[in-house]
Amino acid sequence: MSTDADAMAPPAAPRYAPPPPETPPTVGRTARRPGVAAAVCLFAGLGLIAGSVAGTWLTGGTPERSAAEAAYERGGTLWREVPVDELFPRGIHSDAAGPGGARRDWTRLGVAPDAGCADAFDPPLDRALAPAGCKRLLRATYADVTSSSVTTVGLLVTDTDARGMRALRERFARERLDERADLMPRPYAPPGTVAARFGDAQRASWHIDVLTDIPVVVYSVTGFADARTGTTPQPAARAVAPGASTVPAQAGLGHDARALAEEVERIFRDASRKTAREDGR
Repeated sequence: MSTDADAMAPPAAPRYAPPPPETPPTVGRTARRPGVAAAVCLFAGLGLIAGSVAGTWLTGGTPERSAAEAAYERGGTLWREVPVDELFPRGIHSDAAGPGGARRDWTRLGVAPDAGCADAFDPPLDRALAPAGCKRLLRATYADVTSSSVTTVGLLVTDTDARGMRALRERFARERLDERADLMPRPYAPPGTVAARFGDAQRASWHIDVLTDIPVVVYSVTGFADARTGTTPQPAARAVAPGASTVPAQAGLGHDARALAEEVERIFRDASRKTAREDGR
């Protein structure tokens, strides 16, 4: 992926139909001898087997991939092809992503060079994600329209199959790993921007989603742009709950984290499906 400097159901089973009643032999018709019937069945069976073998030989013995399998595979390589401005738009708008359904706008401050995952996560989160592997890490940081909050959005492209991603998602859900403050993602602070002082101590809300249709973990982490510390972090799922009165909730930081992660996730998923369809033509 290129970077920029910026500001520096399976089908329903058929219903059972009872076999037709046996037809009694017609008077005067000579019954077929058992040996002849067996021979006919033998030759018919050999013909079916031969046809199956020939079909496998002609197609190279590889069954066609389903659309879902193709999209999953493309999701692991798509980062090389999608333009940075498509994957991480320079501006993102939502009519109802803020507290109480308020309008929200964000501007991209910078895109990190695509890289590996070394030092990208706190040790506990790094260990939790390790079974899926790390093929590539993509990150961008945004500011809200008032430049009072900053949010890093990340895409961890894993190196495992669909079964591995399902296992990872199940563990995150079972152990609620996406709600543990010691598993918050780390931010990316583009130099020379309002996010330049967005460090680990400034993290206030976060969101993590393990996808299973593509090999990607989407995450986001949000904080105040003025580099304040001391805010008790709260996962986005709790900060956006009706009646939440914590600082991250009142400031809309949970809304920022969730909305930006969901938008980038949608972009990446749509691109993988589109590219998979084009590859199949």
